[in-house]
Amino acid sequence: MKYEKEFPLFSTKAEGMTKKYNLSDINKRKEYFEAKAGEDIAKLKKYIDEGKTFIVYLLGKKNAGKGTYTKLLMEIFGRDKIAHLSVGDIVRDVHTAMEDENQKKELLDYLHENYRGYISPEQAIDALLGRDQKTLLPNEFIMAMVKREIDKIGKKIIFVDGFPRNLDQVSYSLFFKQLVDYRQDPDIFIAIDIPEAVIDERMRWRRVCPICHTPRNLKLFTTQEVEYDEKEKQFYLICDNPDHKRSRMYGKEGDEMGIESIRDRLELDDQLIEKIFSLHGIKKGLIRNAVSVEKSKEYVDDYEITPAYSYEFDDATKKVKTIEKPFIVKDDEGMEVYSLLAPPVALSLVRQLVELLGL
Repeated sequence: MKYEKEFPLFSTKAEGMTKKYNLSDINKRKEYFEAKAGEDIAKLKKYIDEGKTFIVYLLGKKNAGKGTYTKLLMEIFGRDKIAHLSVGDIVRDVHTAMEDENQKKELLDYLHENYRGYISPEQAIDALLGRDQKTLLPNEFIMAMVKREIDKIGKKIIFVDGFPRNLDQVSYSLFFKQLVDYRQDPDIFIAIDIPEAVIDERMRWRRVCPICHTPRNLKLFTTQEVEYDEKEKQFYLICDNPDHKRSRMYGKEGDEMGIESIRDRLELDDQLIEKIFSLHGIKKGLIRNAVSVEKSKEYVDDYEITPAYSYEFDDATKKVKTIEKPFIVKDDEGMEVYSLLAPPVALSLVRQLVELLGL
């Protein structure tokens, strides 16, 4: 597997543990984390209770699960202790702010005081919104927006998602703390190793409720009820929200293309991770979404493996039967692997943070 020499495979198995946990249940997840990583969680909680914080840069391909892993750590340690700083969300918030005069004024006032660059804040915003196609958005502008968000967050552990976004921003990330006048916290790069085949399946089979926009996946994240349209000869997920009157969930336009629609972005993300791993003077870790089928028994428990779903329609009963089996794909080196559910990946992140922080 990729980076196996620098980062040995991580085992989530606990000696003598035979109990299985339903990882889709928040209460069972709590028991799971405590059973498998209780000692490490206690060390991190003690560190946090002492008023100490740190910064984690999550580096991964698009749809690698950066937001999901951050939410799981919030679940373990508390939302009042951990913040998710998404550069993509910050950029989208600028679009929203420009539609409200009060928010627009507040944003421009902040930028005039905190942004330093070769073009004006107004020109930078025009470049961001796409109104100015000729001017490149300065990295200094992104840094000013990140600083504004950190000012709102306050004293929390920060998981940064989407920075560095390109190779030009790598040098900025090395001095991130100084550039945003941040505390002298430890900062850590954590890369996510995920097979492109997993991202492809997540995209191709993604389904969204047209009412509440809740995402699910026809193959990887099914709903309680599945419907078969005999005329269209297609299976449809039915939104779990009972107020939505059996709303069918649909794929978004372009999802059927899978990763080919984001190929350029994936290649750049790979280059970013390679570049970061070549750097000196900063702590680095790696979490893996997959484990080889051959070695799976040694490293993970069966219930930690992502299930894949298929469906059969019974003409006699007019009912849909859901069939579950482990999700197997080939990784980027052609090895057969199981994709892992998010909790065991988050568990490996907890253990690595303890090690990297020297706790």
